[in-house]
Amino acid sequence: MSRAPLVAVVGPGDADDECLRLAEETGRLLAERGAVVLCGGLDGVMEAACRGAAGAGGQSVGLLPGHDAADANPHVTVPLATGLGEMRNALIVRCADSVIAIGGSAGTLSEIALAVRTGKRIVWLRGWDIPELGVDAVEEPQTAVTHVLGSA
Repeated sequence: MSRAPLVAVVGPGDADDECLRLAEETGRLLAERGAVVLCGGLDGVMEAACRGAAGAGGQSVGLLPGHDAADANPHVTVPLATGLGEMRNALIVRCADSVIAIGGSAGTLSEIALAVRTGKRIVWLRGWDIPELGVDAVEEPQTAVTHVLGSA
């Protein structure tokens, strides 16, 4: 039996409007392709990606930093309170089949670095193209989703 791909969508909790737009569209496109959005479960890029997935009838898993699942954004389908703080970033990356980063913050950079170390497929919207590390910068969510899931 095959399972739905788990695609981590990572980015800042205090993202700008363009990153939020990209994240919501990315979540929607992933859900339409049958993938599950995996994220940190809080605000910003995480919430926008979950909102996009939910709007398309998809699912999302939020690995929360604290001990209370009620802290999850309202669009998370499965909130998991890890109690790990920022160390949950490693869990997000390890659980994911691939990673789509949107924008950047210190936490986003840590997730990208962890994904490089673990050999995950990484696509970065509004980020740097670092081909020697396996990081592809793209401009549009459709391209990001195609990079991680293949063509429809």
